[in-house]
Amino acid sequence: MISRVTQLFPVWAILFSAAAYLQPELFTGLKSAIVPLLTVIMLAMGLTLTPADFANAFKHKAAISLGIVLQFSVMPLLALGISLLLGFNTDFTVGMILVGSVAGGTSSNVMTYLAKGDVALSISMTALSTLLGVLLTPLLTALLAGKEVDVPVMSMLVSLVKIVLLPVAIGVTLNTLAQTRVRQIEPVLPVISMLSIVVIIAIVVALNRDNLATHGAVIALAVIAHNALGLAAGYWACRALGFNTSVCRTVAFEVGLQNSGLATALAMKFFTPVAAIPGTIFSVWHNISGSILAGIWSRREADRRTPES
Repeated sequence: MISRVTQLFPVWAILFSAAAYLQPELFTGLKSAIVPLLTVIMLAMGLTLTPADFANAFKHKAAISLGIVLQFSVMPLLALGISLLLGFNTDFTVGMILVGSVAGGTSSNVMTYLAKGDVALSISMTALSTLLGVLLTPLLTALLAGKEVDVPVMSMLVSLVKIVLLPVAIGVTLNTLAQTRVRQIEPVLPVISMLSIVVIIAIVVALNRDNLATHGAVIALAVIAHNALGLAAGYWACRALGFNTSVCRTVAFEVGLQNSGLATALAMKFFTPVAAIPGTIFSVWHNISGSILAGIWSRREADRRTPES
């Protein structure tokens, strides 16, 4: 039952978005809850990790190194390039760059599992990119958007430590010291994370109702292109370097699926509600595209393993 609820994440996201668009007053007053909700998400993520997940990074050095490089180079550069190509204003460009500069999203672990990828590798990559993102996200944002807008690098860094590093560290510690207790609540953690992110999405939609009506379609186009190119870059770079299919699928999801909830929260905290629109749309879309791709790859794997009659 719980897994079914989380699998319908795109549906819940669309329903909450529709409610926020039609009745924005239901959510606009919750603006201050965005950062606490994201902290809850990161704590839930930490509760699913162990020190071994970080140590595993050293067992897959080549694949993880490639994924991390693509994550923090291709994705932010694609975000900037698409924004320039479509003539985005400063707010939209900053929002796109934030999406491109954050770490991989936790949904990549689920998609990797569904696509018959390497789940252990996926978890290790997500954990490592999350830690690196604390430093790299503000630096990349400043590098790519600093000429257009003042980027408070140190303030972002301190916030990322509070929002990401500390909750994840607390979660990992609790999972290590009280693993039995954590296992009892583990099934509900995805639901808590999902509810938190759909509420964040709804708040941003409510705050940007007019902008979405005017610019929503072109931002959606940018987000879809960004996501698709990221997935393709992750997959084909691995293929070119001779990795097996399982690793290629895993890296594709790690590169193409972003922690867009974090990008949304950073946009709201340090820039403008308008800058949060790309992250909001990405949060919905990458779960849809990831689910579709995971389904295709899963069916291919099933067909490959089915003996001919």
